[in-house]
Amino acid sequence: MLKTLRQIAIIGIATEPPPKPDDGLSVREALQERIRTLLGRALCIRHVDAGSCNGCELEIHALNNPFYNLEGLGIRFVASPRHADLLLVTGPVSKHMEAALLRTYEATPAPKLVVALGDCGCTGGVFGESYASRGRVSNVIPVDVAVPGCPPTPTRILQGILTALGHSSGRKAPNPPSAHAGGTELLPG
Repeated sequence: MLKTLRQIAIIGIATEPPPKPDDGLSVREALQERIRTLLGRALCIRHVDAGSCNGCELEIHALNNPFYNLEGLGIRFVASPRHADLLLVTGPVSKHMEAALLRTYEATPAPKLVVALGDCGCTGGVFGESYASRGRVSNVIPVDVAVPGCPPTPTRILQGILTALGHSSGRKAPNPPSAHAGGTELLPG
């Protein structure tokens, strides 16, 4: 034990400096303020995987780590669409998930917000529209914000949520699925 303590005294504390803060984390403060102003409580999100490859899900899970700290921002994921303020939809809508996505959308209370994630959710991706795929999310339900990327980064997802919250302030009632084609798309960058 004494030998180890001497070695520590000779070498000293060998650590590297902490990482510099990410520029994209400035979105955090704006998002937190917007949530408190509009809702006065936590933003509840229901995630729906409509047929994705799980790449976007990995980035969504990264939002829950201590670095992004979604809970600290006032955002939480819920199991029921009846408790949700926002639907986060990933993947091209497969034929078998179309009815489930519609039921989830209908069960979400108004005013409901929808964010389509990833290239597949925004455009249908490499799957497009076929006998097994309905393509982009906006072909099935109205989309407020589309966040492109394969997969989009956690910061881009936070920006998409912030953009959707900007849409909610002027929104009175939900649009029927056939009346709304695409929504706002965040530009890559």
